[in-house]
Amino acid sequence: MNNSQKSNRQVDVAIIGAGSAGLPAFRAARKHSEKVVLIEGGVYGTTCARVGCMPSKLLIAAAEAAHSVETASGFGIQTAKPVVNGREVMERIRGERDRFVGFVLDDIENIDQKHHLRNHAKFLDDHRLEVGEEIIEAKSVVIATGSSPKLMPMFKGLGDRLIVNDDVFEWETLPESVAVFGPGLIGIELGQALHRLGVRIRVFGRSGSLTPLSDMAIRDYAEKVFQAEFPLDTKANLHGLEREGDQVKIRFVDREDGKEKEENFEYVLAATGRSPNVINLGLENTSLELDSREVPVFDPNTMQCGDSSIFIAGDVNNTMLLLHEAADEGRIAGDNAGRFPDIKSGMRRSPISVVFCDPQIAMVGQSWGELKGQENVVVGKLSFEGQGRSRVILKNKGLMHIYADRTSGLFLGSEFIGPQAEHLAHLLSWAHQQKMTIPQMLEMPFYHPVIEEGLRTALRDTNVQLSL
Repeated sequence: MNNSQKSNRQVDVAIIGAGSAGLPAFRAARKHSEKVVLIEGGVYGTTCARVGCMPSKLLIAAAEAAHSVETASGFGIQTAKPVVNGREVMERIRGERDRFVGFVLDDIENIDQKHHLRNHAKFLDDHRLEVGEEIIEAKSVVIATGSSPKLMPMFKGLGDRLIVNDDVFEWETLPESVAVFGPGLIGIELGQALHRLGVRIRVFGRSGSLTPLSDMAIRDYAEKVFQAEFPLDTKANLHGLEREGDQVKIRFVDREDGKEKEENFEYVLAATGRSPNVINLGLENTSLELDSREVPVFDPNTMQCGDSSIFIAGDVNNTMLLLHEAADEGRIAGDNAGRFPDIKSGMRRSPISVVFCDPQIAMVGQSWGELKGQENVVVGKLSFEGQGRSRVILKNKGLMHIYADRTSGLFLGSEFIGPQAEHLAHLLSWAHQQKMTIPQMLEMPFYHPVIEEGLRTALRDTNVQLSL
């Protein structure tokens, strides 16, 4: 059937993708018009609920439970080595994961069917979308198609021995061994969790980085902490990667002794980043300017692509692949698509990112990569190794850097690794969004004895640097 034979449907706003950005975009657009359609060509259920945030934290929670038993002797409590029942671990993960996905599906089912279209969308031009047997003519369009795991050419030929994080949560039981490629957020979280659950792992990197950290002192500290617990080489020298029966044989130069080694693994987990879902979207048929990744160039304050009536939100724009950012972007994009051409800048919150490893890693506000080289920036420091509450609970590993403006005393940002970093990061992000100075932050209450006292120590050190 050619396009001239397909039925036409006119709407005010078409939203491509019903995930963490698409759903908020739909709700925001509906405030301006009833003629809104939500287009989804894949499975319903957000990346976060189905294969991301929630199932990974379930795996990490199981790993923390096992690790707490193993480390109890540090408190003088003698216990037997924990027995990990892989089948039961994965049953709980899948069960709870399905529960979270169910909440998302309930939200979608509550949307009137007249607003749904289940098929893949392709741009014919800036205002027309081919969706199955229909041509959708839309005054405005929101692209919220998300992202997918990126696979490198080196993994070719591994077949079903190659997995991505999506596959982990479909396991019926835990495997014997996994080689993890990519020491970023996903690789470190899953790699450490699997290790603590008794899976033999080895983590390989190529660039020498430990994503998302940009502060080399924090990165180096984190690398040493993780290397003390499990095999990690952020600048691996690989000599071979090949399928051998139901295993993958990896030849590499050992980081410690410099000798070539061979090791077989049941699976290779590719955690080498994510790619925006723009293939087959037909963006070449639009007037949009595309960047080197074939992603439309857009305004991060309005989510508008150029001066068009097309907006982009969530992981597909490949900036901050985080649920809260996707939701905010979706709301901004949907609102502006609904009110077009009356475009307004939306509220962007202070950047906050957390890696749920142990110790946790966090980044707030401006990163060191953004601030490095600026003469007016001072750095306050704290080691958690001697911090009171951290030592009490045997979680005294970590290093924090606080960045501030020397002239105004304004808190600019922070990168750190340490205990309960997720909570400290929230305190710092609130201060950053309120544009507080270091002296103002020091006026806030700090209870005793808590880990937050470590933050106060870091702020005090920063304040000293401001007076020098």
